Amino acid sequence: MITIKEVSELAQVSQSTVSRALNGHPTVKEANREKVFKAIEQLGYKPNAFAQALASSRSNSIGMLVGSLDGPFYGPLMHTAEDTVRQSNIHLIVTSGQESRTKELDSIQFLQSKLVDGLIVHSDKLSDDELIKIAKGSETMIVLNRFIPEISDRCIYIDNELGGYLATKHLLENGHKKVACITGQLSKVDSRDRFQGYRNALLEFGIEYNAGLFVEGRFDHQGNHDAARRLLDRDPEITAIFCQNDNIALAVYDVAAERNLIIGRDLSVVGFDNDTHSQHIRPRLSTVDFPVHEMGEEAAKGVLSLINKRDYPLKHKLTPTLIVRESVAKL
Repeated sequence: MITIKEVSELAQVSQSTVSRALNGHPTVKEANREKVFKAIEQLGYKPNAFAQALASSRSNSIGMLVGSLDGPFYGPLMHTAEDTVRQSNIHLIVTSGQESRTKELDSIQFLQSKLVDGLIVHSDKLSDDELIKIAKGSETMIVLNRFIPEISDRCIYIDNELGGYLATKHLLENGHKKVACITGQLSKVDSRDRFQGYRNALLEFGIEYNAGLFVEGRFDHQGNHDAARRLLDRDPEITAIFCQNDNIALAVYDVAAERNLIIGRDLSVVGFDNDTHSQHIRPRLSTVDFPVHEMGEEAAKGVLSLINKRDYPLKHKLTPTLIVRESVAKL
């Protein structure tokens, strides 16, 4: 069995330095921290997590609330956050709110009952006031996908309004006049912000907003085919659709095939998220890239810095970018 003494000898630091590095103590120099973890990797040392927790008065765990435990957004978000915290020998405990205010509150209370050292919260249903109250009781909490002025220093969010604008602008720049929009659930801030970006682009190009060219869908797979059918039934002259995520765009591809419409010729589509499958469907989907891996990494580093009382230049506002592929025709 590898001991802390062997780690200290290989890293050429004291045993107390190894112990402090494992516990994330802020007084350890970064060069020494790197030596310790390099030695740990070489030796295959596995510290006793229970003993560490007793010694440091910490649980060596971070709690994370997400909307769902699957899907192209939450999956990479959780995976990246976990990878990042595990580098500091900390475990991630994840719970899901399942689009329910009650379940979100229950999940946060559950995580707090486990005495987690920090919280990463992605809430769909809790109000700003509720999140502010929770944040006041937990100084080591990061809020995702929400900008709340009172706790802005602990918020990480994407400019969804800009993303919706970029997607719609791309369609308008290619000569489309009847540009429709299928949103996600309008109960979600993301959907409302992306929809505002859609309307901003229409206004910039002098095109009057038409409520008949909008329909509410969902960010998951439920009901999007019916939403696309309703939209195209309302106005067969629609030439382009901004889909507020790539799941919705896949449904539009299916419905277009039902009607013998060729994507990229008869009907143009722009998605949002830049999921892996957007690169593999044909024609490849033009979409807005959501930097979800960056968000997961920033959330993890941000909460670790709060736990360890270390300064960290947290990126609060992440910028989406347009990925142009083959799903948009030029008129």
